[in-house]
Amino acid sequence: MFPAELRIRNLSIRPATLLAPMAGVTDTIFRRVIRSLGGCGLIMTEFASAEGVTRSAAKTLRYLYFDQDEHPIAAQLFGANPEVMATAAALVEDLGFDQIDINLGCPAKKVVKCGGSGLLKDLRQLEQVLGAVRVAAKIPMTIKMRSGWDEANIVAVEVARMAEGIGVEAVAVHPRTRTQAYSGQADWSIIARVKQAVKIPVIGNGDIRVPQDAERMIAETGCDAVMIGRTAATNPWIFRQMGQYFATGHYDEPNETDRYRLLSGYFRSLVAADLPDAIGKMKQFACWFTHGVRNGGELRHEVHSARIPSEVLERVDSFFTRVADAYGA
Repeated sequence: MFPAELRIRNLSIRPATLLAPMAGVTDTIFRRVIRSLGGCGLIMTEFASAEGVTRSAAKTLRYLYFDQDEHPIAAQLFGANPEVMATAAALVEDLGFDQIDINLGCPAKKVVKCGGSGLLKDLRQLEQVLGAVRVAAKIPMTIKMRSGWDEANIVAVEVARMAEGIGVEAVAVHPRTRTQAYSGQADWSIIARVKQAVKIPVIGNGDIRVPQDAERMIAETGCDAVMIGRTAATNPWIFRQMGQYFATGHYDEPNETDRYRLLSGYFRSLVAADLPDAIGKMKQFACWFTHGVRNGGELRHEVHSARIPSEVLERVDSFFTRVADAYGA
């Protein structure tokens, strides 16, 4: 039975499904797409640098922008300096977020140098960071971590126990190591071991591609909720499909009209927001999303050869009109 609710102190997350923080993806526009489709209990920001937040860097603060209809929403921070992380956590609380999450999972080199999964190599430093944030922020606090730095250093259980002792109120586990990045298979048995080791909620993450995977993760690991990242970028309907599957045993696939409306609506929102990187985001999203579209290779080519956002919109409209004419979608 899939859990209907995840409770992190006084925060009710219904259903027990979370959108993972993803750099360059989970901005306010993408999060609101996920919200509009339904089925996601908690959304998260892109991960933000604590150094950037405390310097009031405009680019970093943009990562933390959200609209009121996005609640419940968590902000994710990364950093390795306890004092800076504490200051950033207090600022996040002041901004009105429901939860603060500490990034212990990003494998990118520029993040590892100053936090992320790099802290899994220095548990003493990690303990200081978590302790400082716990004192500074009164809202629910969680962490998202990898299983360890490499196969010789699997520290997920140790970190979870440490975090619980400090006052962290839930832990999300992506059971790949930093050196694995996104290759190979996620080892769900590590999620199970963490669940057995702590009393706080454990959130499973990694290799959930269809609703049946989420069902199997809960059954195999006993985790209290599931978090989905990359699959949500390629199939934004995944959370709604999970709700349908757990209620009825089956779920709907989006048709061409659904895909057109989502892609066109997302792109138009990017244009309306006047983002400096709108064209880049359009091409990035088209790369992921159009693999489920009939003749998607043609659409990807047309989007990637466009030079300005309005040209992308014209090509998307024209493509789906041709598809509808040809296939009666």
